[in-house]
Amino acid sequence: MSTLYLIPCPIAENALHTVAPYAQVIARQLDIFIVERAKTARHFIKSLTPSRPIQEMVFVELPPHPQPLPFGEGSNEAEQVFREAIKAGKNVGLLSEAGCPGVADPGASIVALAHREGVKVVPLVGPSSILLALMASGMNGQRFSFHGYLPPKRPELAKELRRLENLSRQHDQTQIFIETPYRSQMVLEVALESLQPTTLFGVAQDLTGEAEFICTLSVKDWNKSGRKTLEKLPGVFLVYCGNKEFFKPIGH
Repeated sequence: MSTLYLIPCPIAENALHTVAPYAQVIARQLDIFIVERAKTARHFIKSLTPSRPIQEMVFVELPPHPQPLPFGEGSNEAEQVFREAIKAGKNVGLLSEAGCPGVADPGASIVALAHREGVKVVPLVGPSSILLALMASGMNGQRFSFHGYLPPKRPELAKELRRLENLSRQHDQTQIFIETPYRSQMVLEVALESLQPTTLFGVAQDLTGEAEFICTLSVKDWNKSGRKTLEKLPGVFLVYCGNKEFFKPIGH
């Protein structure tokens, strides 16, 4: 019986150690991979020193926004390759470009297809920037919501941040989103201009990397701290309105 292995990838440079050893062992044994980006996937698998040459392996990219179909032929090459592999009794690996597949990437369509086809699904241990940021934030880890990317323009971003702030207040829920490295500074500026002084705002950049930066402060304390410049690094951002312990002034 075939198995679909969900293989995590490092989320920072030179961080192979963040992928569990047993996950690396399993990945070395596979030769069919459905991936978010073939170049990144080949580089990762090559770093594991597999027994077979990379040239003999199959790497098929998922479309950016795949739409899984019901039983029948797949709607794209990745689904077709997956169906052919399981018919032949072969195991398949699913890889994100970084982090855990199926979370904030298109891999969920293949996982859904595996369930419909009765294929065993095995998630492997590795880094997730979303969960690592939440763990390190000091915010509510019992109730949280992930929103992907927010609007790119300042007015729309400010409006959306205030909406997330209201959701956090109403549901005692941490609100999480991500942004591209070159927009991190703008996100911080808009957040400090738009959110209430007592609202917590968290920043987690280059998680597991050499330039890792993690900080949670109230908007008021962000403005007092002088920490208003962010590097152009991958980032996760968090908004929360419920933990009164954080509302104490710095130094108390």
